[in-house]
Amino acid sequence: MTRAVVQRVRSSSVTVDNREISAIGPGLLVLVGIADGDRASDVQKVADKIAGLRIFEDAAGKMNLSVADVGGDILAVSQFTLLADVRKGRRPSFIRAAAPELARALYGEFADRLREHGLSVGEGEFGAHMVVALENDGPVTIVLDSAEL
Repeated sequence: MTRAVVQRVRSSSVTVDNREISAIGPGLLVLVGIADGDRASDVQKVADKIAGLRIFEDAAGKMNLSVADVGGDILAVSQFTLLADVRKGRRPSFIRAAAPELARALYGEFADRLREHGLSVGEGEFGAHMVVALENDGPVTIVLDSAEL
């Protein structure tokens, strides 16, 4: 079950080792977690939903436009902690997260699928300690899970 947290932003950036590696203006920051057992179809389903998600306001002030409609960008950041299991104890378990090799490949497929929709996609650095900055717009935050789509 691929999980994504989608945030509408005015801007967002990723810094690794005090070096900005990616930045966007208005658009979407997408934190994506790849689960053990996920397949290409899971990440594609989530990417397709995000590409068409109408969470930007039209002239009437209604959330009726997609990121492509407003000419926005996407910043995709891999985040295995979205798969945390906190049912027992106080320390999260990440046993549901995919192994790094699988997660890296599917994270790349996720970003590529967004690009297939004609979107400009920046990326975080897989496996790195990242500082993610964002200016949330709204705030608008949507959680998606491939098992529910």
